Amino acid sequence: MNDKIQNLKQDTRLKLYRSMLECRQMEQRAYDLFMQNLVKGTSHLGLGQEAIAAGFGVAMRADDYTFCTYRGHNHTLVRGVSMTGILGELMGRDCGLMRGKGGSMHLTSVEHGVMGSYAIIGAHLPIAAGAAWSAQYRGTEQVAVCFFGDGTTNIGAFHEALNFSVVWSLPVVFVCENNLYMEYTPIGDVTAVANPAADRAAAYGLESILIDGNDVDVVYATACKALERARKGEGPSLIEALTYRHHGHSRADPGKYRPDEEVAMWKEQRDPISNYRARLLELGIAEADLVAIETETDELVDRATEEASNSPPPPVEIAMTDVWADGSSSWRN
Repeated sequence: MNDKIQNLKQDTRLKLYRSMLECRQMEQRAYDLFMQNLVKGTSHLGLGQEAIAAGFGVAMRADDYTFCTYRGHNHTLVRGVSMTGILGELMGRDCGLMRGKGGSMHLTSVEHGVMGSYAIIGAHLPIAAGAAWSAQYRGTEQVAVCFFGDGTTNIGAFHEALNFSVVWSLPVVFVCENNLYMEYTPIGDVTAVANPAADRAAAYGLESILIDGNDVDVVYATACKALERARKGEGPSLIEALTYRHHGHSRADPGKYRPDEEVAMWKEQRDPISNYRARLLELGIAEADLVAIETETDELVDRATEEASNSPPPPVEIAMTDVWADGSSSWRN
């Protein structure tokens, strides 16, 4: 693994940096828009967790599948979905990914392999296994990558999906984003093992994989290995990536249950983007290259915000479309 990290090409590292930065800036803008009452409903931000989405996003093939939770803005963006479409969806605008009808917690783009953001804890793990089974049956070498929080490891669907994925040797990668807290409760207070995913891997015959989820090089190298294993027909992987969210569970949560010194440590010492920027400079990458990426990202976020803000709300005529298989509810009324 260390050799893979050390031998990463410069263009790959710059892709990883750009991807993380775009996620951070988009999420920060989403926060600002929420505070202006322009984001409808609540939102669950991935600020601080960008390295996991970016590492997998760069490693995945264009036709692979992503399954994520309600904290899925970053995972959607890294698959190639437009920032305008994501911000527009959060703002309930017609330019949104689902024309403003899904909102923050339901981002989906089949075109980009983003097979849904799921608000029900653990609901998407068996569905990801099903998508992997389809790919296995069709012989496409596609891989389903399923992201979930640490609290999901105590849900029955987690164990059921893992069990069947191993039994059928499915091409699926399960990624536990362990940010140490469920909604408001520390995961360690309600779980019998220290590492809720990695320590349970052996029960399903899987390797215990515990990584620094804030080190994008480590995430990328781990993703490449797991994806290659799945494509070769060697079955699923379970990865636990340690990370930390900078804000509360959602915008309705001030996060006061977390010690101030803990939050400060993760923000100041373990931030994935500032740490990676320093590493790139140490590796000899020109600061001008990083500044160019930062400038382009700022411009991208401003442009996406303007486009989304100028988009009208969706027309009332589409309220009952995309409800039933035929695109209408009329035949059931």
